[in-house]
Amino acid sequence: MQKILFVEPEKCTGCRICETVCSLHQEKVFNPARARIHVIKWDNAGIYIPMICQQCETPFCEIVCPMRAIHKDDNTGALVIDYDLCVGCKLCVTFCPFGGVGIDIEGKIIKCDLCNGDPQCAKNCEPEALQFIEANTINLRKRRVAAEKFSEIMKKMLTGT
Repeated sequence: MQKILFVEPEKCTGCRICETVCSLHQEKVFNPARARIHVIKWDNAGIYIPMICQQCETPFCEIVCPMRAIHKDDNTGALVIDYDLCVGCKLCVTFCPFGGVGIDIEGKIIKCDLCNGDPQCAKNCEPEALQFIEANTINLRKRRVAAEKFSEIMKKMLTGT
């Protein structure tokens, strides 16, 4: 079963350790600007949302790349960039609807490659806002949450409160 990087924003504390770990693993520097994940923060509201490549089933980044430099890795399921083919045209950045493809401070096109199937951001996320889990596990979790909400509605209707 294919695993995916699952984001639960309500668990994110905004610590940005994921960004630091990512930049260290990918670029060998502690620099969040060079990370493949970015935490978007609304400090006043206490909302923090980790944004990362969604590894789309229909990846616009791959479709628009004129050099065919982006392809799906059969082992990890990640969309990866072949830097020998990439010319830096930035079409992938422009067409990604989630902001999952970016440009680092040195002008290099970057995106999550799931750390070759062992995403360091998820391994180091203490509140577990990032998890690398099987896709069917996510469906089960979402069904349980929906069932809990439905149950609360039904209880209110039955008790009249």
